Amino acid sequence: MMNTSKRAFHWPWEASLTILLIAALVLGRSLSSDFLGAANLSNMLADFTEIALMALPMTLIIVAAEIDLSVASVLGASSALMGVLWHMGLPMPLVIVIVLVAGTLAGLLNGLVIVRLSLPSLAVTIGSLAFFRGLAYVLLGDQAIADFPAAYTAFGINTVGNSFLPQPFVLVLIGAIVFCVLLQATAFGRSLYAIGANPTAAAFSGLDVDRTKLKLFVLSGAMSALAGVVYTLRFTSARGDNGEGFELSVIAAVLFGGVSIFGGRGSMIGVLLSLVIIGVLRNALTLIDVSSEVLTIITGALLLSSVLIPNLFNRWRSMRERRVLAARAAAMAAQ
Repeated sequence: MMNTSKRAFHWPWEASLTILLIAALVLGRSLSSDFLGAANLSNMLADFTEIALMALPMTLIIVAAEIDLSVASVLGASSALMGVLWHMGLPMPLVIVIVLVAGTLAGLLNGLVIVRLSLPSLAVTIGSLAFFRGLAYVLLGDQAIADFPAAYTAFGINTVGNSFLPQPFVLVLIGAIVFCVLLQATAFGRSLYAIGANPTAAAFSGLDVDRTKLKLFVLSGAMSALAGVVYTLRFTSARGDNGEGFELSVIAAVLFGGVSIFGGRGSMIGVLLSLVIIGVLRNALTLIDVSSEVLTIITGALLLSSVLIPNLFNRWRSMRERRVLAARAAAMAAQ
């Protein structure tokens, strides 16, 4: 008689990502002897700092079955605003505060349009993507401002002490801890899963769905503005086209991390692993002089696979669970 006490083995997506990360590290080391050097590791971490900062709130948004395509445009507009305010003679601390407030207001605008008018976030943020990018060009045109104070640009360039850890990446580490706890260990995080799985049922259970979604878009705007500040200081240049196209990398990282595009499922750990994998692959290919066009193609392929692979994985797991339940029912019927 079949032993019905055994439970189906669940292979978590995070375990698959860990294996992929190890394979990516091995690939990088095989492609270039400089891959594991301190200087290259520092460059690799710095290169996906802004993408990681934007991916953290994006994870919460997609878990809640929404999306924000305007993050890279908010980054660009924040960078342009930062350059304009500094060029006007404002002190840098005040400039940074104003930029962060402006990014927060940009997220608030997205959220209000979505929740008050009951419009799909995909459509709204496509429009705001163009709006904020256009605003960045209105502020700076095709010009660049690069005379930022050395004390601030040093933050974007230097490492922590004698380590290979870039100073801006410390923000990612802090953000990763905060967002991981927020999503995985708080009532707010549990409410996001409930909203993503079934917003109607979540509303009937007493959750304020609209207010929660509004908070998510405000948070996304603030983090995108922070990414804009970091990007500007790291490259010592404020331009209207800064961060152009980053929204694809952000969404690819979140979805490849196992967060369902339909909401209600995913983990911050998976997204963090995904970010490192993408960073490692892009860095390894850059070391062997792969063109930016090819890297864009690879990012698009990752975006497609990030939708297909986790969903195929979850479908296989569901089929396995159904077979176990059917076998258990048959065994009980035979008793």
